[in-house]
Amino acid sequence: MSETLQTTDVAASDAALLTQTTIAVRAAGSALRERFGDVVRHQTRDELMRALAANDDAALDILRPRLTRLRPEARWVEEELDGGALPSGEWWVVDPAEGNVNHLHALPEWAVTATLVRDNQPVLTVVHLPLTGETYTALAGGGAHLDDRPLHVSDTAGLGLSLVATSQARPDEDESVVRRVGSSITAMLFDALVVRTAVPATLHLVNVAAGRVDAFWQFAGARADLLPGALLVTEAGGRISDAEGRPWTPASDSFLAAAPGVHAEAVATLSR
Repeated sequence: MSETLQTTDVAASDAALLTQTTIAVRAAGSALRERFGDVVRHQTRDELMRALAANDDAALDILRPRLTRLRPEARWVEEELDGGALPSGEWWVVDPAEGNVNHLHALPEWAVTATLVRDNQPVLTVVHLPLTGETYTALAGGGAHLDDRPLHVSDTAGLGLSLVATSQARPDEDESVVRRVGSSITAMLFDALVVRTAVPATLHLVNVAAGRVDAFWQFAGARADLLPGALLVTEAGGRISDAEGRPWTPASDSFLAAAPGVHAEAVATLSR
């Protein structure tokens, strides 16, 4: 079989896998939607962590067996807050409740995500927002979509006209990271039109892919936060790098996703 035919067969297989992954992620989202409602009260950090874990488990009980059946030899990233490069081969990178803390506080900004990574490259991703019913998907080389509608990043041509966003990667960051985040927000407040700050990262990134937000940046970060959006933005025509404009990998200490017309200016602002 020629290399062209082999590539075609892999693409067709990945497209079918994306369809089945979407079904699994939507099912997990339905389980989380049933758990959503009043603020979940907690008095201690341990109580909060137990509540977060309960949401994760409700989604994982659906996702893990279904995704394992789809790709039995793919390994599983066990810790959603982990970063860095993965060993070679296939991995499921899943965030069963992206924006989990929002879910517990009865805020609507949360999602379920699943991304298949092959030799450290995301090849397909699904981001489902159960409260709106929206499902964002991307397939490497196959474009990005909101349900069946193709996504395209904005055509904004200047940072001064841009709506930009950032997010806190995780609680308890090192002081150096916290100070870097603060100085970057200040710099963007001077250079961009409007700055949004909220969690989770993935929901900002789907907005970049959809052309609603012109750029998103974050310091530090986990694979599960950034890989889904990285594939969506790339397939929607956007640019991905670290904050200084270098190629981004899961081992990078910063992340920038932007429309092509504002990427260079965003790098300049974040590099000051």
